[in-house]
Amino acid sequence: MVRQLSRGECSVGDLARPAEMSFAAASKHVRVLEKAGLVNRRVAGRQHLCTLRAEPLREANEWLSFYEKFWSDNLDRLARVLEADMAKEKR
Repeated sequence: MVRQLSRGECSVGDLARPAEMSFAAASKHVRVLEKAGLVNRRVAGRQHLCTLRAEPLREANEWLSFYEKFWSDNLDRLARVLEADMAKEKR
């Protein structure tokens, strides 16, 4: 759903169709995304139209990127230490 919403506004029915789920099930998914602050929903007549709120995703990506670099750097350092220890053992 998030990927679909990244391309623009969609009705709940449009979001349900690719996943072959009922309107009610799709609506429940949308409610979870709304509570998470990722989706805005507006009612236009009988249609419920949803738009993606990208800012929370951007913030999550920044947070994850920091820890990705942190772990990558530390795991690289650990690999160098282990390689050095293995080289010492071979001598």
